[in-house]
Amino acid sequence: MSTVLIKNIKIINEGKSFVGSVLIENDIIAQVVEGSIEVLNADEVIDGTGKLLVPGAIDDQVHFREPGLTHKAEIYTEARAAVAGGITSFMEMPNTKPQATTHEVLEEKYKIGADRSIANYSFYLGATNDNLEEVIKTDPKKVCGVKVFMGSSTGNMLVDDEETLGEIFAKCPTIITTHCEDEDTIQANMAAYREKYGEDVPTEMHHLIRSEEACYKSSKKASDLARKHGARLHILHLTTAKELELLDKDMPLEERKITGEVCVHHLWFTNDDYKKYGANIKWNPAIKTEKDRDGLRAGLKNGTLAVVATDHAPHTKEEKKGTYFKAPSGGPLVQHAMVAMLEMVNQGVFTYEEVVDKMSHAPANLFKVKNRGFIRPGYKADLAIIEPQSDWIVAESNIYSKCQWSPFEGQKFSHYVSHCFVNGHLAFHNGVFNDDKKGERLAFNY
Repeated sequence: MSTVLIKNIKIINEGKSFVGSVLIENDIIAQVVEGSIEVLNADEVIDGTGKLLVPGAIDDQVHFREPGLTHKAEIYTEARAAVAGGITSFMEMPNTKPQATTHEVLEEKYKIGADRSIANYSFYLGATNDNLEEVIKTDPKKVCGVKVFMGSSTGNMLVDDEETLGEIFAKCPTIITTHCEDEDTIQANMAAYREKYGEDVPTEMHHLIRSEEACYKSSKKASDLARKHGARLHILHLTTAKELELLDKDMPLEERKITGEVCVHHLWFTNDDYKKYGANIKWNPAIKTEKDRDGLRAGLKNGTLAVVATDHAPHTKEEKKGTYFKAPSGGPLVQHAMVAMLEMVNQGVFTYEEVVDKMSHAPANLFKVKNRGFIRPGYKADLAIIEPQSDWIVAESNIYSKCQWSPFEGQKFSHYVSHCFVNGHLAFHNGVFNDDKKGERLAFNY
């Protein structure tokens, strides 16, 4: 049996902060105490004086591009970037090549994860206009959920057949996650801006093309379907303050049927940043106004928004250099999501406890992830040690995503992830990875 003792460290967990100790035995958290644990002959002792210990984050929305799009990213490279950022588990989207719209293709992705990912993993089944039987066959104990694109995005898996949508919401055995943007509204806006600017539409028009109206109309449709059929709906990457009125609130997260996710870039940037960053912050749905950003921050603090995720979706530098219509939407975020959220703690926007709740506890509760997301005895030892006063600057030389760029390049962060344990294995330590052990397939309490 291998043992690791982490002592004298500030533990952030379940709404509390205290200086204490954690004992890891093999892959499990064995003890959590305030103060010291006396352990003789531990294989490793880490003195965490002045540092923070948090449960590894669970990212419920990433695009790691494998199979079929590995010129942009791979499960191997992006899982390493995630672990370097304190994210120990991810849920990956189906718009790969081939698209994961059958369980046969889905299981091939799980095999890749088992072989190559140092982080824990799960993969969504993608819904289409004609794969209802595959959706119904999904085992909620083994698969994180079903993804429905109710707006076109990278990989265009738009589900727009009304009868099929109704059947999915009525019969899906797992949580339904949605990308919500109304296609007719977007196409009308796009035509209007193309008429005005030709092919040279400025990137700063992106939030007006993929507008508040487009997002709200589609999110309203999804929430109406969920209420009609009693489905569990999780609306991904919400971008407007107005959409928050559609979510369940004022009840425990586990009892809510309609929940929402917000992504780090929508909490950090506003439409005013398009002039500086251009297509590097072009995501679908679009980053919107300061009023929307502030509304999303408030929704997170008051509990209306359930979780924080990344929508990590890398493209190459060359692809991002294209004009508005040619530059694809999406960008890399897993390595810098947690440190960006912790920077917002320094700015007085959030507290440490809120960040841990929304990045670790809440996704574990919402998706019913088995034995992860908390620092509790008997739970898997997915843990990150963070140095809270260790200024560093994001640069190409310290970016681990395969695409080798970040919308945060040049940004100084005050928090640094020094250690990351995945199932008790020290997978990352001060810029060095240990790939000897791979992550595990997430299991769910159904």
